[in-house]
Amino acid sequence: MGERRIWLPPSRHASPVRAPDIGALAPRVASVLIDDVTTTAAHRAIDAVWRIESAKLIGGLTRMVGDVGVAEDLAQDALLAALERWPETGIPDNPGAWLMATAKHRAIDMFRRTKRVERKHQELGLELEDRRETDTETLDQSLDDEVGDDVLRLMFMSCHPVLSTEARVALTLRLVGGLTTGEIARAFLVPESTVAQRIVRAKRTLSDARVPFEVPRGAELAARLSSVLDVIYLVFNEGYSATTGEDWVRPGLCEEALRLGRILAGLAPNEAEVHGLVALMEIQASRLRARVTASGEPVLLLDQDRGRWDQMLIHRGLAALQRAEALGAAGPFVLQAAIAACHARARVADETDWKRIAELYQALVTVTPSPVIELNRAVAMSMAYGPAKGLEVADALRDEPTLKKYHLLPAVRGDLLFKLGRFEEARKQLQRAASLTQNARERTMLRERAEECTRYLES
Repeated sequence: MGERRIWLPPSRHASPVRAPDIGALAPRVASVLIDDVTTTAAHRAIDAVWRIESAKLIGGLTRMVGDVGVAEDLAQDALLAALERWPETGIPDNPGAWLMATAKHRAIDMFRRTKRVERKHQELGLELEDRRETDTETLDQSLDDEVGDDVLRLMFMSCHPVLSTEARVALTLRLVGGLTTGEIARAFLVPESTVAQRIVRAKRTLSDARVPFEVPRGAELAARLSSVLDVIYLVFNEGYSATTGEDWVRPGLCEEALRLGRILAGLAPNEAEVHGLVALMEIQASRLRARVTASGEPVLLLDQDRGRWDQMLIHRGLAALQRAEALGAAGPFVLQAAIAACHARARVADETDWKRIAELYQALVTVTPSPVIELNRAVAMSMAYGPAKGLEVADALRDEPTLKKYHLLPAVRGDLLFKLGRFEEARKQLQRAASLTQNARERTMLRERAEECTRYLES
């Protein structure tokens, strides 16, 4: 749950995830030809509309037809219709309502073809038939009913515990984020076919398990909300500190996670942990520009130019943290946001309140016991009370099974041993950390630190 890069981590930049590519949204869409400037402009507008409206559209259709896979097919049918018509007719005043009305008509046609017209026509067709002669304003208003609730239901369905973590991430980015399969694959550096299979299997699993399209209540709500928050933060963390590839950071993933978090905060304004997550992401994202050099090399937290931190994001993060703390007891994300706030409030590295950070990590490990959080606490302890104290905490984790291949354990130990002047031991730990990481930029940085130990030994 803690910030994955505990060793006062550096960062890197990549180009942000672009708006959906029309040709990738559905195979049928690729057949639409863009043959003039007007059409191209219309397609750019449709890109933007889809990113804004897709979650509402798929959520509303899922509520109507009871199957998220069918709902997405209907939404893409409506998108194809928009691609064919809007370049000629212009963008409607309420494009979301137009897409929903078109998808509803497609749903009626589908149920007719499958001989389920009697039951389904009663459920969703008659109302639409009755309204065909009503004015557009009345129809638009009816189509907006329960939109917020539908998006929230879609989030909970996409992050249902019956799905694997990888499937939850892919489905959430596809259905709620409006990203294409190709965009998700490029963001996580996996084959497009792998992401496509995850999405198909996820939708089939939800259908087979008859997962209800609803916001859970009572005791189940806390556990299910935690799953949604974990998925959003996993997306953010992969952008903030990429586990694989050439780039240290992928800002596009951070931006997408922030967008999803802000949507969720608007839909669940009384949940402290939701605001805690948003606060954490806003503050962490404020450092993105300072986490890498112009050539993409990592810059550790204490070495960053704080003048490059985004003050608007910091302000938004601190405001979100204030809302979270006003709502009650501090959960894991609220505590992590409070830690991030300690860094954000320090004008220079020397002003960082490391004792307060160590206390917050102690509270966090009590709420959410985790060896990764304990390793974070080791760093905070070293900064507050000296490297020997931090190494004592880190050494207690050497036999932890879950950290055997976790490169940041030897990275932290190597850093602390270096500060204590134990250069030979430090070099071995840093070399081991370099061999374990899957990120090229981080591997280079760790090897350079190991070489620095060698120079001290030879001097």
